[in-house]
Amino acid sequence: MAPTKMIMKSLTLLAVSGALAHGSDFVCTASAPNATQYNASTTYLGCWTDATIRTLDGPQINNAQLSPQYCANRCGNAGYIYSGVEYTTQCFCGTAINPVASQTNESACTYICPGDTSAKCGGTYLMNLYKINNPNPNPPPRQTKFQPACLTNPFCSQKACDTSLSIAARVAALIGNMTLIEKAQNLVDAANGVERIGLPSYEWWSEALHGVASSPGVTFNSPNGSNFSYATSFPTPILLGAAFDDPLIYQIASTVGKEARAFGNYMQSGFDFWTPNINTFLDPRWGRGLEVPTEDSFHAQSYVSQLIPGLQGGLTAGPSKQIIATCKHYAVYDVEELRNSQNYNPTQQDLGEYYLTPFKTCVRDVDVGSVMCSYNAVDGVPACASEYLLQDVLRGAYGFDNEPYRYVTSDCGAVDDIYNQHNFTDSFAAAAAVAINAGTDTNCGSTYLQLNTSVARGFTTNATLDRALTRLYTALFTVGYFDGQPKYDQLSFSDVSTGAAQSLAYTSAWEGMTLLKNNGVLPLKKYNKVAMIGPWANATGQMQGNYQGIAPYLISPLQAAQAQWGAGNVVYAQGTAIDSTNTTGFAAALTAAKSVDLIIFLGGIDTSIESEGHDRTNIDWPGNQLDLVAQLSQLRKPLVIAQFGGGQVDDTALLQNRNVHALIWGGYPGQAGGAALVDVLVGKKAPAGRLAITQYAGNYINQVSKFDPNLRPGPNNVGRTYKWLTTKAVLPFGYGLHYTSFKASWSKKLQRQYNIADLVSSGHGGYGKSTKNDASSFATATALVRNTGRVASDYVALLFLSSNNAGPTPRPKKSLVSYSRAHNIAPRGQQQVSLPLTLGSIARADVNGDLTIYPGDYQLALDYDGQASFSFSLRGRPTIIDPLPRQRASYNYTVPVHPQA
Repeated sequence: MAPTKMIMKSLTLLAVSGALAHGSDFVCTASAPNATQYNASTTYLGCWTDATIRTLDGPQINNAQLSPQYCANRCGNAGYIYSGVEYTTQCFCGTAINPVASQTNESACTYICPGDTSAKCGGTYLMNLYKINNPNPNPPPRQTKFQPACLTNPFCSQKACDTSLSIAARVAALIGNMTLIEKAQNLVDAANGVERIGLPSYEWWSEALHGVASSPGVTFNSPNGSNFSYATSFPTPILLGAAFDDPLIYQIASTVGKEARAFGNYMQSGFDFWTPNINTFLDPRWGRGLEVPTEDSFHAQSYVSQLIPGLQGGLTAGPSKQIIATCKHYAVYDVEELRNSQNYNPTQQDLGEYYLTPFKTCVRDVDVGSVMCSYNAVDGVPACASEYLLQDVLRGAYGFDNEPYRYVTSDCGAVDDIYNQHNFTDSFAAAAAVAINAGTDTNCGSTYLQLNTSVARGFTTNATLDRALTRLYTALFTVGYFDGQPKYDQLSFSDVSTGAAQSLAYTSAWEGMTLLKNNGVLPLKKYNKVAMIGPWANATGQMQGNYQGIAPYLISPLQAAQAQWGAGNVVYAQGTAIDSTNTTGFAAALTAAKSVDLIIFLGGIDTSIESEGHDRTNIDWPGNQLDLVAQLSQLRKPLVIAQFGGGQVDDTALLQNRNVHALIWGGYPGQAGGAALVDVLVGKKAPAGRLAITQYAGNYINQVSKFDPNLRPGPNNVGRTYKWLTTKAVLPFGYGLHYTSFKASWSKKLQRQYNIADLVSSGHGGYGKSTKNDASSFATATALVRNTGRVASDYVALLFLSSNNAGPTPRPKKSLVSYSRAHNIAPRGQQQVSLPLTLGSIARADVNGDLTIYPGDYQLALDYDGQASFSFSLRGRPTIIDPLPRQRASYNYTVPVHPQA
C-alpha cells in the first residue's frame, strides 16, 4: 500500500473512532500486531506446587477456554520458555522456575481444562508445568503498562471506540458485533475477550480485603522489593471495626484503592475488586468473621459508608471510579458448613432490620459498583437465582438499576451450585438461565459457558445476555478500560506502600487493639528481661489473616520486643502450637519464664482454626494453651496475655485468674502488628478499642444452632448478638478498658419530645407515609468527655438506644445508634464528641420488614455500661420510613425449579 493511502486509511479509522486519548501518539491501523501464526512445541514437566510467591516469574493470562496448548502458544509467542496451567482458567508464563516451587504427585493436578477436556489444568495453587522448546526468537515488545482497549490494534477500529457516540451506543455496538458463543465466553470471570476483533481478555476476580490480595486477577512479582512485589497489608476488618473510627476507615480504603489502581495500571490486577465482605458476624463460630468489621448491622452500615467511597475514589466518583468495589455476600451468609447447599428462612423482620441493611447502604447511599450474590439459598431459592433479592430488593427498592454501570457477580461456583448442590434446577444450562434471568450478570466459574445451550433451549434469551454484558462493559468504562482515565492512569508503584501508607498500617493496628483486663501491670514500665511465649510470639504471616497479599515487611511481636528491650533481654519459647495437645514444649517455656521478670504469652486462634470454608467447632481456647498459661501463672510473676484471632474465645478462666494480670486482644494486626502490640504494652500508645462482637461463654454453641438465622430468642435459641442475647455474655459488645479513666456528661441532649409526623415529612404526606428514609438526619447529641486520669488516650463514645414500650415485642435490649472516636485527650483534658442520629437510628422493622418509627419512650445511654443517659419520647402514629418489598406469591421461572424447604 502506498504511504499516502496508508496515511489516509489511518485518518479514516481515527475519524470513525473519534478522539481516542488526549496527547496520545497512537495510530490506529486496524491490523493485529504480530499476526504471524505461532505454534509452541512443549515438553511436559509435571505437576508443581504454586503459591502466593509464584512458580513462574512472567505474566498471568486467564481464559475461560484454557488449554495447555493455548497457554504455551501465548507464552512462547511472547518469548517465554515456560508455561503453566492452573485452577482451570489460569495460564502463567516464565523465564525461570522459582526455587521455592517443587514437583509434586501427579494426582494432585486434577482440574479438567475447559478448552481441552482431555488435558489437566492444575488445581488450587497447583500447576501443570511445560517447557517451551521453540520460544519465539523475535517476540513482540513486552507490555508492562496497561493500554486502554481503544488504544490497541485492531480493536481501535471498532465502533465501540467512537467517542462521538454515547457510552450506551458504544457498548451496544460492541455487543452487537459478538456471536452468541462469544457472549457466553465473556460472562464468566475469566472473560475471553473477542480475539477476532481485538477485544482483550479480562479477569474479573481481583481481591483487596485489607490490602491488594493474591487472587486469580492479581499478580505479585518477585523477588520482594521489585516493582509490584508487595502492597500495604492492613489489619483484617474485625480489628478495624474495633477501632470505631470511621475517618480511619476512609483513609485505609483510599490507600487500598490507590494501590489497587496502581496494580491495575501496570497489568498486575484488574480494575474491579471483590471487596468488601459486609456480612455481619452473627454466629461466633463463623470461619470468616475475621473478614467483617462487626456483629452489628448499624456499625456495618457506617463502616461501608466510608469504605466504598474510599475505595472507588469518593462519594461522587460515579462514572469515573478509581476501582470498582463489590459488596458481598448477598445475602444471609454467615456459616461455612454446608454453605453451598444450605437454605435459610429468616423472618422479613430480620431481613429488613439486620441482614440487608449494609447492602442497602452500599447500593442506595454510596454507589457501590457491584454486588456479589452468595452460595446459600434464602427462602428456598439460591441467592444467585433469587428474583426477589436481585430484582425486587436490590434493583428495585435499593435503586441498583439507577446507574447503568452496576453489575452483580456470583460467588465462585455459586451458579454451578444452583444445580448440583441446591438441586433447584435439572441441569447446568437451566442453572445458568435462572441466574442470568434473575440478574446475576457474571459468573465466577464456568457454568455460564453453557448459556448458548440455555438460549437454544428457550431457557433465556439473547437479549438477557446483552443486558448483562451491557452492565459489565459499562462498568469497565467507569474505570477507563476502553478510553483511559487521566485522573488515575498515572498511579504507579511509587504510590504503593508509601511512608504514609506504612504509618497508617501501624495506626490502624494499635487503634483496634482492645484491653480486656488490667490490674495495673500495664502500661509496662519497670521490667528489663522479658519472656515471649506462645504460638503467636513469633508470628509473621499469621498476622495477615486471610485474603492477604505480600506485605513489604512483617514485624513480629518477637522482633518488636527485641527492639524495645534489646535482643539479649528477650527470651523466646513457643511452648505449644495453636491447637495441640503436645506438652513437650512446656518445659522450655517454663524455663524461659523463670529466667525473666515479665512473662508475655501470645496465643489465641488463627486461620488454622477459622477461615473460609472452616467454621469453629467450639469457642473455647483451642488445644492446651490455657494449660500452659495456668502453669505460667503459678510462677507468681507479672503475666500479660495477648490474644489474637478474629473470633472471640471464652476468656472466663483468664479473667478469673488473679495471677493473669492483663489481657489484650489484637485480632489480625497486619504488617506492623508486632510493633503496634509492643508499643501499646509499654504505653507508647494507649489502647481505646472496643469489642465489635460479643464474647460468649463456651456453652453458647449448645444454646443456638449456627444454622438458625433468627436473631430474636425463641425455642432452642437464646438470642443472637448483644441486642437479643438472653444469657450473660463473658464480655459485652462495646467492652474495652483504658490506661486512664474517663467521665462523660451531656453538653447537648435531644428535645424531650418529638412528633413523628414532623420528623418524617417535609410538608407533604401524612400519617403512615414518609417523604424521608432511614438515612435522613434526625438529631445530634453531644457529649463532653473528660480524661480524669494521668495518661493521654483516645476514647470511643458509643451511643445506645433502648425502649420499654415502643414497637412490637420482643424489644431489643439496646441498639447501637451512633459512635465517634475522640483522639488523644490529654490528662485532665476534655473533648466534645458529636453523636449524630438518623431516622433509622430510632426505627425498627415490623413483621413485614418495613422500618418503622414507633411512638413511645426512649433512652439514650453512653458506653456499654450506660455511664451517662437521658430520655425522650416520640408521639404520633407509627410511620414507615423504609418499606421492604413483599415477596410475590410466585415467580415465573423459564425452567422447572425445586425450591428448598
